[in-house]
Amino acid sequence: MSLVLVPASQRPVCGTCSSSRVTSIAMTLTDGSPVHFASCHNCESRSWTQAGRRLDITTVLGKAQKHKVA
Repeated sequence: MSLVLVPASQRPVCGTCSSSRVTSIAMTLTDGSPVHFASCHNCESRSWTQAGRRLDITTVLGKAQKHKVA
């Protein structure tokens, strides 16, 4: 059981199956990009968004990469 209770009207909804059993996390990637990660507990879909636009995993991995300084 979650310790955080969010009213049903404010819960995130899965874009794939419309389930409200979604974990949503806001974070900042290594390059400083603020993003939101969402994972559906019902259909197991996962998505990343930045400023309301969906990001593909390749873009997310590029933004999260640490670059070595020569």
